[in-house]
Amino acid sequence: MINVLFEDNHIIIINKEAGDLVQGDSTGDETVLDKIKFYLKKKYKKPGEVFLGLVHRIDRPTSGIVICAKTSKALSRLNEQFKKRLVGKKYWAIVKNPFLIKSRNLTNWIAKNSKLNKSFVFKKKTSKTKKAILTFNVLKKIQNYTLLEVHLKTGRHHQIRVQLSNIGYPIVGDLKYGAKRSNPDASISLHSAEISFEHPVRKKPIQIKANPPKKHLWNAFLYDSKF
Repeated sequence: MINVLFEDNHIIIINKEAGDLVQGDSTGDETVLDKIKFYLKKKYKKPGEVFLGLVHRIDRPTSGIVICAKTSKALSRLNEQFKKRLVGKKYWAIVKNPFLIKSRNLTNWIAKNSKLNKSFVFKKKTSKTKKAILTFNVLKKIQNYTLLEVHLKTGRHHQIRVQLSNIGYPIVGDLKYGAKRSNPDASISLHSAEISFEHPVRKKPIQIKANPPKKHLWNAFLYDSKF
């Protein structure tokens, strides 16, 4: 059903599987929110509707950490932290070799095309673009692939995917942004691995880590003791 990483009276954090839809769309498929509500309703034997607020999203083909609020107070306070960029977000991404860059800061102006559900990089700021900032460094290389650690400074639509593609390194499996092949399960090799923030009620620092899926290329990197 769901892989719960952390839960208390105020928030619940899960490790989402690639392919699971976070929030409802035109497909009508069951969502992560639906699954968490069912879990809470069953666990606490709630007779009525379960309140659950989505704090942030990750793309459907991406795996990893998703935070939901169990109270309106927690939701508003966490939303404020995300808005003020007080939340630390670390991702892992696999790209193909040859990868000759050790680390880099990427700053771009990007805009979302809603009809295509895709973002594009622009050379200059326009009325439709938003500033996108991330940093990355190489964690490990194996044969034809490199594992990157990505730190998001902003949270734009498909940000990591479009910014890495823009420098010539689309994420493995990401056909939408230039990968030559899809992954067997239609996932992309991008994982939300770690998140840090202040607890919305207890005001204590929270740091959550999530292991990537034990399949595809992730297996080759999981054998390393670092994971």
